[in-house]
Amino acid sequence: MAPSLQLSTSWQRELGPELAQPYFAALSSFVAQEREHSTVFPPHSDVFAAFEATPFERVRAVLLGQDPYHGDGQAHGLCFSVRPGVPLPPSLRNVFKELESDLGIPRPNHGHLSKWAEQGVLLLNTVLTVRKDEANSHAGRGWERFTDAVLRAVSRKEHVVFLLWGNAARAKAEWIDARHTRIESAHPSPLSARKFHGSRPFSRTNAALAAHGQGTIDWTL
Repeated sequence: MAPSLQLSTSWQRELGPELAQPYFAALSSFVAQEREHSTVFPPHSDVFAAFEATPFERVRAVLLGQDPYHGDGQAHGLCFSVRPGVPLPPSLRNVFKELESDLGIPRPNHGHLSKWAEQGVLLLNTVLTVRKDEANSHAGRGWERFTDAVLRAVSRKEHVVFLLWGNAARAKAEWIDARHTRIESAHPSPLSARKFHGSRPFSRTNAALAAHGQGTIDWTL
C-alpha cells in the first residue's frame, strides 16, 4: 500500500485534524487500492503539490478547478498546469487565450503554472486524483469533503480572491466567507469555453487584490 499523504507544516496546522478523520483514511485506502490495479494521476508524490508550492500563509488567491488531467504525463498536482515539454491540454489553451485577451500577455510556450503558485495562487482541484482516461472517476470518494475543509481554512484569512471555474468549483461558494472576492465563470474546457471567454479573471483578481491593499499577481509565465 502507498505511504500516507503528508501535508507541509503550514497546512498541517490548518488541516491536520481533517486528515485524522475516518473518511480520509477510507479515501487514502481507496486511492492506494486504485493504484494497485490501475494507473492513477497525479503520481502519489504530487497529490499535495499545490500545498507544497503555496504555503498557507502566502495564499492570496485560490484557482479552483474540477479534477486532474487524466492523460499520460499531464497532471502533476497543480490545477490546469502541465510541466514544460508537455503539450497544452485544450482547457489550458483556452486559459491562455483569455489571459491574452484580458491582459495582453502573449500566450506562453509552456503550461507550467508554478510561477502563479509561488506568488500565492493556490492551484487546487475539487478532487485530487483520477484514474487514467476516466474523468471524474474519483469523484464522490471523499476528496470533495477534504477540499471543502481547505476552502473553509482559507476563508478564515483576511481577504482572498477565489476563482471558481466550472460547476464543481462554483458549488463550493457556500464555504467562502462574504468578505472575500469571488470571481465565478464557466469552465475553460472546449465544452464551455464560449462562456468562459470574456470573464477577465486575471485583471479582476488584480483589481480586487489592489483594492484590499495586497500586491497584484504577475500572470506572465
